[in-house]
Amino acid sequence: MRVLGVDPGLTRCGLGVVDGTPGRATLVAVGVARTPAGDDLGLRLTALEVVLEQWLDLHQPDAVAVERVFAQANVRTVMGTAQAGAVAVLCAARRGLPVVLHTPSEVKASVTGSGRADKAQVGAMVARLLRLDGPPKPADAADALALAICHLWRAPAQARLAAAVAASGAAR
Repeated sequence: MRVLGVDPGLTRCGLGVVDGTPGRATLVAVGVARTPAGDDLGLRLTALEVVLEQWLDLHQPDAVAVERVFAQANVRTVMGTAQAGAVAVLCAARRGLPVVLHTPSEVKASVTGSGRADKAQVGAMVARLLRLDGPPKPADAADALALAICHLWRAPAQARLAAAVAASGAAR
């Protein structure tokens, strides 16, 4: 399975693609889409859309994993993150790709074993899991890869759970 991980942000949007199966992941690509903070919001979102569409065309993922926005004290930051995440969801939905939103603690727990891991620990584990010389820079890139790895490892269990729930509903 190939997964595109998206760590949404207006200034820096992390993008990472991995191939693999639960317990095994291989780096395909990693990068960051950047937009100038001084540009109009519409221009920034359109620029992100163009980059995301290019990544989807180039890497042909089977699924897209996007970080779920969590509450922060800075409403402006939350709004920008949510808007960037919505662009990723929209681009994937246009292609009929499954999209899953993972919380930061889910991602941290999947990659490091602790939902409270810090950015340095996540980056170090991403490097180790993908057999890289060091953590991808900036942290947004490492976070995007962590999202993709998280989804790669969690997707089979989530699919089995959804099938069981559907079967129990049909049996009633």
